[in-house]
Amino acid sequence: MNKIKKGDTVVVLAGKDKGRSGEVIQVKPKEDRAVVRGINMVRRHQKQTASQEAGIVAKEASIHLSNLALADPQDGKATRVGVKVLDDGRKVRIAKRSGAQIDG
Repeated sequence: MNKIKKGDTVVVLAGKDKGRSGEVIQVKPKEDRAVVRGINMVRRHQKQTASQEAGIVAKEASIHLSNLALADPQDGKATRVGVKVLDDGRKVRIAKRSGAQIDG
């Protein structure tokens, strides 16, 4: 079971955006990386296309999963993630910090 999924709110643990939080837009499990909205912004030169103007565009670059931690649903601080099996057999993620259920 993946500890970080698309749509989760995460806290950055290391790098130039340390301490900031944002929503996960995309997860790349084979590369162990994720793209987080507003985090790790880079500027790229963009060629002109039929739909887009040429110029320098700012966009999010991926960040390694080891530099991210899930935000606790109760207080928003970084927490580790555990997995709990419910009575009906479903697996759900829980926050180790508060014990709160993250999904389901």
